[in-house]
Amino acid sequence: MSDQFHETMKSVLVPIHREGWPFVTLFAIVTLVLGLIWTPFWVLGGVLTAWCAYFFRDPDRVTPIRPSLVVSPADGVVQMIREVPPPPELEMGEATMTRISIFMNVFNVHVNRIPVDGTISKLDYRPGAFLNASLDKASEENERQSIRMEAETGQDIAFVQIAGLVARRILCELEPGQAVKAGERFGMIRFGSRVDVYVPRKTNALVVEGQAAVAGETVLADLKSREKRRQGETR
Repeated sequence: MSDQFHETMKSVLVPIHREGWPFVTLFAIVTLVLGLIWTPFWVLGGVLTAWCAYFFRDPDRVTPIRPSLVVSPADGVVQMIREVPPPPELEMGEATMTRISIFMNVFNVHVNRIPVDGTISKLDYRPGAFLNASLDKASEENERQSIRMEAETGQDIAFVQIAGLVARRILCELEPGQAVKAGERFGMIRFGSRVDVYVPRKTNALVVEGQAAVAGETVLADLKSREKRRQGETR
């Protein structure tokens, strides 16, 4: 019973990302001060502080380890799968690639993770608008951090952190030339946003639109597989 209780508590009391501690502390201080002035605020402030801690949670994930697997860089919903050119700032040419878009709402974990084993080759930050991240044009018009990397399989892929309607900061801790592993944490976006992954066109998506994705765990594609694009339906 004690082991089961311990595991349950570990799943509930997950770590908080270091980016979140200033916000959690601020919420707690405001709650303390206003609660002394107006007692009912203890409840409202407590709820808001708890939500802030919940937003910045940073749970561990179990990542499938095979060099060719592309895992989701974000928690959220697979919103779009399109054949489009990669971001021009990454200088990957104009040939289309398969873009898999993961949309994060304010209740998802917002810590982002590396999608595949490899080496970071180029980074580019672009200021822009803060349109709803669910819109297709957000890929081009919104503030974004674009990352190009060479996978261990030798193929070039890209992933892009895109700010959303209420997002006001993109955090990316990567450097050109850095060797990375799939599932490793590399940054986050606050609050509500999207991450796009670009893989070679002949690499079919192993997820379907509307499917829930878990950062560092859900396999989006396999760079060495020629499996046909999967289909799905709501049941």
